[in-house]
Amino acid sequence: MIKRGIFKANDIRGISEGPDPEWDPAGAYAIGAAAVDVLDLDTARALVVGRDMRVSGSRMAGAFIDGVLSRGVDVIDIGLSSTDELWFASGSLDLPGAMFTASHNPADYNGVKFCLAAAKPITSANLTDIADRASGPEPTPVATPGRRTELDVLPAYADHLHSLVDLTGIRRLRVVADAGNGMAGLTLPAVLGRSDLELIGLFTELDGSFPNHPPNPLEPQNLIDAQAAVLDHAADLALVFDGDADRCFIIDERGMVVNPSVVTAMIATHELVREPGATIVSNKITSRVVPEVVQAEGGKMVITRVGHTFVKAAMAEHNAIFGGEHSAHYYFRDFWGADTGMLAALHVLAAVGHADRPLSELVARFDRYAASGEINSRVADQQMIMDRVAAAFTDRGEQDRLDGLTVSGPDWWVNVRPSNTEPLLRLNVEAANSETMEALRDETLGLIRA
Repeated sequence: MIKRGIFKANDIRGISEGPDPEWDPAGAYAIGAAAVDVLDLDTARALVVGRDMRVSGSRMAGAFIDGVLSRGVDVIDIGLSSTDELWFASGSLDLPGAMFTASHNPADYNGVKFCLAAAKPITSANLTDIADRASGPEPTPVATPGRRTELDVLPAYADHLHSLVDLTGIRRLRVVADAGNGMAGLTLPAVLGRSDLELIGLFTELDGSFPNHPPNPLEPQNLIDAQAAVLDHAADLALVFDGDADRCFIIDERGMVVNPSVVTAMIATHELVREPGATIVSNKITSRVVPEVVQAEGGKMVITRVGHTFVKAAMAEHNAIFGGEHSAHYYFRDFWGADTGMLAALHVLAAVGHADRPLSELVARFDRYAASGEINSRVADQQMIMDRVAAAFTDRGEQDRLDGLTVSGPDWWVNVRPSNTEPLLRLNVEAANSETMEALRDETLGLIRA
């Protein structure tokens, strides 16, 4: 069983548990079988499959694997993994991949993130094609099914990350790491356990019911535990991961959240020192500080839509060295252009560990704007609401529709866009000062929720 609504712009996500699921193991099987044709898996050596710790993970991923095998394609099953560990497996093995995860969504959800060989992104058209085929007649299994083999890639994943960021010689840091009962509980010891760090782990037990807090660090209430732990332990910083550990939020030594756009600007400066004139990618609602810094450092800037498939495509098209999103997705050319929260964390740890100043002082020069953060609203007609906002802002700034609606003034911008994964309208506002930001935020929210 599959409901069409689980197919999003970038991936698959839908309720897989409870009395009214949107897809089930039979649907996962159909999607696996459909993916063989859409992603040309019959010409590949195999498909790499990973899964996170969600309650339905083993059941849904197993059914999907059976669907792939039924079409005569081999599967390399890497088992429990973070999403960026799956990207690593795809890149290092030069094979297409499928990651079973619903990222930050509630515990009753599950989903799939796909990639082509070498972690290259699929397209929205690919997902539509998979949806069409999975909803149609089931293909007849081939006479000789594929073979499933298991492979542990975690040690090689950790080795690769450390080959990109060297933490030797840093001062000893005290680091809080909140895994949120997600996959960072598996990857953190493998990656950071070898470094000269005092690691204070929070909620590192893998538990797809998320008993401590939801695995969404974009919501401020889900950062409170790590903020408190930084102060309680006099730590240098905290790392907070989402459910599939491909995103990482940073908290400084004062317990203050470092805006992901600020982290993007900081890492971009380091990468541009390593490769002067390189290209940096960010999405439409990343802070203006990023293009300002990139221009000042002599780099080239590319702006794209929100979502990992769009950013990855731009990374590949422009051979970009680094990319960042407002949601704490960070992309690296040396990681096959894919997003990895753990590699971003290593960059931050290296910067702090080699400095004689705390993190708050290192990032102060990048913290130039007041931001609303992402504010979500459920609305009946997303397009009608965006048109209402556009009309209200007529002649007040430049408007574009690259990703939802963006209105840009001389020292502010407002963006309203539909969610790629949920039935929500998302609002982001940025301005040169808090007063202007708050006024624009409240005005736009009034228009959205009227």
